[in-house]
Amino acid sequence: MFIAMNRFKVVKDSTGDFEAVWLGRDSHLGEMEGFVEFHLLRGPEHEDHVLYASHTIWRSKADFEAWTRSEQFRKAHGRVPTTKPLYLGHPQFEGFETIQTVGSTDEAQQRAETV
Repeated sequence: MFIAMNRFKVVKDSTGDFEAVWLGRDSHLGEMEGFVEFHLLRGPEHEDHVLYASHTIWRSKADFEAWTRSEQFRKAHGRVPTTKPLYLGHPQFEGFETIQTVGSTDEAQQRAETV
């Protein structure tokens, strides 16, 4: 399993706009081989920003890399027109290969059935 995350430092007065962009977009993730799930996470609030992370789970790093080269990726990451900056700096990407997964018995069974 491979987990891909992008961290965003969202300007405090732009959190509603940022969330609207994500909630209203066509992600195209479900069209991709190896895609498992996506989460948009809202984290701690700081003096000048709120931390957000996009979090996707893939069956493999190769599946994630295929996504980054796909037409679906280009469509999902097209420019969103906005009149103000939504976040500070560029998103910070982090990729992780899974070493161990521990979950409830029900969750493990559901994952086994969907993969």
